[in-house]
Amino acid sequence: MAEDRPGRGGGAGGAGRGGSGGRGSDPRRAGRRGPGRPGPARADGVRRPAPPADPAGLLPRRAALRLLGAVTGDGMLLSDARVAGLLAPLPPEARARALRLASATLRHLDRLDAWIAPRLRRAPPPPVRDALRLAALEIAMGEAAHGAVNAAVTLLGEGSRTAGYKGLANAVLRALAVEGPAGWAALPPARLPAWLREPLVAAWGEEVVCAMERVHEAPPPLDLTARDDPAGLAERLGGRLLPTGSVRLAAGGALTALPGWHEGAFWVQDAAAALPARMLAPRRGERVLDLCAAPGGKTLQLAAAGAEVAALDLSPARLALLRDNLARTGLQARVIEADALEFREGGWDAVLLDAPCSATGTLRRHPDLPHARDGAEIPGLIEAQARLLDHAADLVRPGGRLVFATCSLLPAEGEEQVRALLARRGDLRVEPVLPGGADPSWQTAEGGLRTRPDHWAAEGGLDGFYMVRLCRSGGRDAT
Repeated sequence: MAEDRPGRGGGAGGAGRGGSGGRGSDPRRAGRRGPGRPGPARADGVRRPAPPADPAGLLPRRAALRLLGAVTGDGMLLSDARVAGLLAPLPPEARARALRLASATLRHLDRLDAWIAPRLRRAPPPPVRDALRLAALEIAMGEAAHGAVNAAVTLLGEGSRTAGYKGLANAVLRALAVEGPAGWAALPPARLPAWLREPLVAAWGEEVVCAMERVHEAPPPLDLTARDDPAGLAERLGGRLLPTGSVRLAAGGALTALPGWHEGAFWVQDAAAALPARMLAPRRGERVLDLCAAPGGKTLQLAAAGAEVAALDLSPARLALLRDNLARTGLQARVIEADALEFREGGWDAVLLDAPCSATGTLRRHPDLPHARDGAEIPGLIEAQARLLDHAADLVRPGGRLVFATCSLLPAEGEEQVRALLARRGDLRVEPVLPGGADPSWQTAEGGLRTRPDHWAAEGGLDGFYMVRLCRSGGRDAT
């Protein structure tokens, strides 16, 4: 078990399930050097090779096709380190565009297939299907149709197994180009894959799931948690102060360019993801344990409230992000690298367990997830959550409190998990808590809180979360 004691340092990083992006050099400007001229010299005098000219915009499209294949064919997530390897050779702007194209295609996948399918006699091979999807997306979004069509045909021509489909792609995509954005607008929103849609309909009903799918159509806004002055931060950034205390901005732009970033005035955290720490309501000087803490958004909230926080996680890479965030914000926490189930230090005033889960509540931010997964991992996650819940409860002192949270839309990872916990333990009871600004309709029958993507839909929605606060009356202590 590795451990850092509280301290300050220097660094930068983002917290929460949101992300950041910066602006890189413009490959169009690099291309003006011509093929025979070297790139700019580094400080050591060694010249970098100039990026290849890409007048047709094939670099990001080719990379986007690889990403689509990695997600739908190989089950990789766009956050996977192997995906970063696929993008590494690209100039920064081409890399960013490839990710945008792949993410948008995955967000609208079912809708794109519904647009393309009537023009096909039979399903094409996956690489051809992905090329059609990508070009159809560009047409739907109002990009120059001739560029999208020509690029798709050219990319298919590069492969010996796909070159024979150039004529088909040309015909299908030109037909879509005639319809253009108007034809796209007439289609219903993309439906979730059956492995996820069916249990969601069983839990919430068809009407609610359709409402979620409508919210999933648009990229989410950017939510921030302020270190100490949410109203001032909202005014400074031109954002909206949400009723629950988060600051909401329109998505887009470089996170690190926002005023206050470098001095640690805020961190990225979906408004729903900020609620579990507010439900815990830490008091100054309390000893609070944040289990499964990285990348640290909730740790920062607890520390900002004045608690004496220990943040535990098993992943060294994710803990590095947590340390960066502590350094950037100037907040303090004890950082522990360990398996949560092996951690035995008990007697905590409060424990926050944001347990590993299916993450099905975060599809607004991760449109790749439903196409990279098939639900096979969920039974194992449910078992792990039950073990973590029992262990977390053992770490709480008698009279202390435990907040359990998951970013899942599945009751089996939320409400049902808590009912089972209460049935097997007599030393826990639910403390119904409605964090300030939360809608009373979000409260569940057992006294927990449930957010869904269709909540606050007109304002951009929320991640799907379940959370509940429990009080320990006595019983077993960890040894």
